[in-house]
Amino acid sequence: MVRVYLHEVTKVFGRNVVALDRVELEVKSGEFMVVMGPSGHGKTTLLRIVAGLEEPTNGEVWIGDVLVASPRKGIFIPPKDRNIGMVFQNWALYPHMRVFDNIAFPLKLKGVPKGEVEKRVRDIAEVLGIAETLDRYPRQLSGGQQQRVAIARALIKEPRVLLMDEPFSNLDARIRVTARAFVKDIQRKLGITTILVTHDPADALTLADRIAVLRRGAIQQIGLPNEVYDRPANVFVANFIGEINLIDGVIISKGNETYFDGGGIRFQLPPNPNIINTKDVVLGIRPEDALLSREALSDNDLLYVGKGIVEISEFAGGKFNVMVKLQSTEMKVVSSVSFGLSEIVNVYLNARRIKVFDKKTENLLYG
Repeated sequence: MVRVYLHEVTKVFGRNVVALDRVELEVKSGEFMVVMGPSGHGKTTLLRIVAGLEEPTNGEVWIGDVLVASPRKGIFIPPKDRNIGMVFQNWALYPHMRVFDNIAFPLKLKGVPKGEVEKRVRDIAEVLGIAETLDRYPRQLSGGQQQRVAIARALIKEPRVLLMDEPFSNLDARIRVTARAFVKDIQRKLGITTILVTHDPADALTLADRIAVLRRGAIQQIGLPNEVYDRPANVFVANFIGEINLIDGVIISKGNETYFDGGGIRFQLPPNPNIINTKDVVLGIRPEDALLSREALSDNDLLYVGKGIVEISEFAGGKFNVMVKLQSTEMKVVSSVSFGLSEIVNVYLNARRIKVFDKKTENLLYG
């Protein structure tokens, strides 16, 4: 097992297109790191720099205890000498080759003896559950099977690091769930250091040991999945890694009491020193952390916001996605109870799950 370390890595294309901006990222040995962010914000560039398919403009890249790239020191180890396995977004299988030959291709390039190639291909195919497909061509396989062939080809050469670029994007929703579970299981069994890039929060929250969020080539936050979801560093992270209601407002302090006032709604916040001297803020609450009720509720963990009107109520398999309007503010709520259109309901927020961001910096003040 081996760690991957990017130290202040910058990548500039052309004269002024900054794809990565002083990225500092350590992937621990045997860790499953998911790097996520919108399209065009540097995820694939980061992966290609680790693989050696791109050279950094500045900074250092370490794989294990070997410095594989450093423009300042004039070091650049080519991809073939880094022992990296990579699974591409489109899987990049050779359509004219059988599955066996697709998987065996990296070994044949290395001149591995025929008998060893045969054994290793059949062994990895057995582990990945595709032994019965070895004589077929890629066009004869399902999307999930093609993905496993691509993973087998990446793993056959026993790489030190596995890199995966949006590996589930070509799968339909149902197969994606199975594919995620399969990839996580294989990674755990092999204990291989893995970096996967995606724009899908479900991939990150399901697979990652830790998540790194990229925005415009810069790291916004690195943490455990629950840390990034529950305590996002800023508005961007909060909005990107899951649904969240964001409401502009101001903080009003009266004596020892603190109030949020915004969008025609006003309620008292739990005391917190981080917002005493703040005025303009953005309040965030995830849909599952709000509650609708026909009756008044009494619970110390619930903050009463006011009465709202149900505008949308959609059944979503065991739950309802409800859009409720409170004066000029609209809020999405995930509810276990169905409500009728135009029904008037009481709206509550889980006091322990409220997040408050500074409006100017967009950084989390508390939550």
